[in-house]
Amino acid sequence: QVQLAESGGGLVQAGGSLRLSCAASGRTFSSYAMGWFRQAPGKEREFVAAINWSGRNTYYDDSVKGRFTISRDNAKNTVYLQMNSLKPEDTAVYYCAAEMSVSQIYDLGCPRCHWGQGTQVTVSS
Repeated sequence: QVQLAESGGGLVQAGGSLRLSCAASGRTFSSYAMGWFRQAPGKEREFVAAINWSGRNTYYDDSVKGRFTISRDNAKNTVYLQMNSLKPEDTAVYYCAAEMSVSQIYDLGCPRCHWGQGTQVTVSS
């Protein structure tokens, strides 16, 4: 089992940056692939980015490629999402997810993921 806690959300102007963090409990963090999803009001939760256990492989939704970067520090049990050039359409609650298989995250919608409680990101125009 792994428990996840996101932080770093907030209000930012369009064009600005934020860095989200997701701290994981447990000794097996480095065994998990990690991902970020988001859910805007009235919309389905959608995939944003994923990273494999070692950090060597990353995956992004087309809508954030070139603007967002996912990374992890296994020594700190933490995964990050650096968000640059933010747009109003990035406004959502952002969730951290953990799963053994990275393909379950980026390709299959994370059906068996462990989830954090979410952090709100609001981008004003």
